[in-house]
Order: sequence, then C-alpha cells, then structure tokens
Amino acid sequence: MLEIDGRTLLARSLEALAGADPLVVVGPRREGVSGVRWTREEPPGGGPVAAVAAGLSLVDRPRVVVLAADLRGITAAVVDRLLGALDRDPGAGGPEGGTVRGAADRPPADAVDGAVLVDSAGRRQWLVGAWRTAALRAALPTRPEGLALRRVLSGLTIVDVPARGDESADVDTVDDLP
Repeated sequence: MLEIDGRTLLARSLEALAGADPLVVVGPRREGVSGVRWTREEPPGGGPVAAVAAGLSLVDRPRVVVLAADLRGITAAVVDRLLGALDRDPGAGGPEGGTVRGAADRPPADAVDGAVLVDSAGRRQWLVGAWRTAALRAALPTRPEGLALRRVLSGLTIVDVPARGDESADVDTVDDLP
C-alpha cells in the first residue's frame, strides 16, 4: 500500500473520519487496520456505486461520509466542512463558499441531499462527500455494479464545497505522490 509520511492512504482517510461510528471500509481486508467494519462490493471490483451500496448496508445513521481510500490531502477539517455544508441552510451563504446545484429554488436545509468536494477545475469529487443516508440509499439502483457515481447521484440536491490546496488530490500511481 502506498504511504505518505509513513501513513498509508487508507490510514489518512480513516484518520479524517476519527470518531465516526460505524467506520466502514469497502474492499479486501488489510492487515494492521483495526476498528473498522469490513465489507465487499458485489461483485468484487464492481465499481464505486457498488462499493457505496455495500458500505451503506452497514450504516444506520442519518448522515454518512463517503471517502475514497486514495486521497493524499484528506483531513478531518475537510470532513467537518462537508458536514457543515450539508447541515447549513443553503440560502444562508457563508464563509465556505458552498453553492447549491440541482435545486429549483433555495430548498430548506433538510432538502439538501449531499455536500461534495469540488476541485480547482470545478469537477465534483464524488468520493469525497457527506450525504443524508436516506437520500443516498434512495438514489442507488438495484443493480449498482459498473455504474458511474456521477450519473447515479447527479439528480440529488448537492452543495458544492470548494477544495483548498490539495484536498481533492488522489493517488493513482507513484507519480502522484508528493
């Protein structure tokens, strides 16, 4: 597993979620990772929508944070901003610069389905978000394998949260390491 400053990328994502209960990891079990509930998507390798569906099957909370395990800049502060944007009245504005997209008018705060990190190019980072669990569950198809999160979730009311610095940077190869 790739490491930055002696910590695996998975460990960085888990640290950003410190205090979450349950803490669910979708994928093959990793030696040395404890304090999490493990599950697998069906079929294994079935893609991010299948992984989200598998993880959600173990969640019974009203909100859920979805993070990829290859994020080099993820921190608890990012998670806090996402949750804050999810819970804030979308008509109130605020210092985070979150913008609601997908709503006809300014909906009440509980009508916002999710908050997603947006990179410097304006692209939503679908695997860095906070969601109302019921809305996320309702958006998932019966057969989630092989589908794109963008297509599945784009119909939800989403608050865009601008990334700061390298918060949205992921690591696909060793060349992506800092």
